[in-house]
Amino acid sequence: MSRTRRSFVGGALGAAAMWRSAWAVAAPSTAAGRAFAAAIGEKARTDLRQRLATVNTDIRAHGLRTIPGVKATLLTGYPYNEFYDWDLYFENLYLSYYGVWTYCFTNLREFLDRQQPDGYVNRSLIKQRDRQHFKPFLAQLAVLGSRQNKNDCEWVRGNYYERLGKYLTKWFSYDGDKNGLPVWNSADAAGTDNQWSRGGALGAFEIEGVDLASYLVRELRAMAAIAHQLGLAGDVKRYHDQAGRLIKLMNATFWDEADGMYYDRSEKTGKLVKVKSATCFMPLFAGAATPDRARRMVREHLLNEKEFWLAYPVASYTRTEPDYYQGLHNECNWRGPTWAPTNYMIFQGLRRYGFAAEAKVLADRLLEMAVEKNAVLREYYDAETGLGLGQTRFWGFTALYYGMWLEWQLRYDASSLEKSLKPIMTRELGVAF
Repeated sequence: MSRTRRSFVGGALGAAAMWRSAWAVAAPSTAAGRAFAAAIGEKARTDLRQRLATVNTDIRAHGLRTIPGVKATLLTGYPYNEFYDWDLYFENLYLSYYGVWTYCFTNLREFLDRQQPDGYVNRSLIKQRDRQHFKPFLAQLAVLGSRQNKNDCEWVRGNYYERLGKYLTKWFSYDGDKNGLPVWNSADAAGTDNQWSRGGALGAFEIEGVDLASYLVRELRAMAAIAHQLGLAGDVKRYHDQAGRLIKLMNATFWDEADGMYYDRSEKTGKLVKVKSATCFMPLFAGAATPDRARRMVREHLLNEKEFWLAYPVASYTRTEPDYYQGLHNECNWRGPTWAPTNYMIFQGLRRYGFAAEAKVLADRLLEMAVEKNAVLREYYDAETGLGLGQTRFWGFTALYYGMWLEWQLRYDASSLEKSLKPIMTRELGVAF
């Protein structure tokens, strides 16, 4: 793998002295914290601590909101008082670095309390979408909170457990051809706002998403984890078996052997939609790809500097797509820029499949981009230049870029559905929320 630029960690910025200065904060006390400080240098660590303090202040001041008729404090990464589905999951992944788990449950309860009788949960709290069901992260969110709170799932027993089951069943009802693979409402519903060439127009209900199936695999496993904590052995087996069947369907349907890639499928035509998006790598996050297929995808496409592995990877679209572009035209652009949700999932997928060195390079470049290239955290970034785009002084999911290198150093996975979670930012860097 050739590289267009050097890594941030370990000297990407040239002379080490460029990042050295008088040590202004207490030295880290743990081995991992000392290794982190040695790798990035004292000034870089000081700068990072200041960034963490800033984003945490912004979350407390602007991200913790109340809305009329709701007693609980809710979490959002956006200044305009809206609350989204997968954003909530990734925002709480960041807060898990500090052992803050309360907001895994406040928004989750509010979304579930508004569930419709058929199981539908709108993907945003304020604006009612055109039948855009909450992306498959609700059960994972419940597990994220419980893993930080002594694996306590008792709050979900009964009413909320039943609601989670109905919401998941609703997802599998979006399956017009009854092949077991549900469809997205649109590119917007998938979270990849303007990837219309893969996701279809609003309300299309056509695309069997590789990403959707991958999220559902993890959601089924999360339901199994909740059922295990509640002592519901029959449900544990049922959800694990359903996840296994879905993985088989994914591998039988989405894989293109000639291209070495997982693609979405059009339910209307029965053909693969050969648009190369970062979402095509989501089987890595779900552990659904076979090892051989994972290697092909990573080596032939992910690390390909003509496709996804740009100066600040991972590009949300391959450079070879005809509608690829960086920048923005008054929209959230998913046709090239690098976004934290997909980057974080790909990072964990690389680690799962043994690409530890590549995962480190990814974390290196994203930390360089977030800390050195931009004065404040941004919503997303130009994958060619590293310049920030979208919301300015962002305090949402992009904050994960501040913790990915530390996760790599610790061999830690905040998104784990099996292991208890630790406040790694507080323990290793001495930063509190």
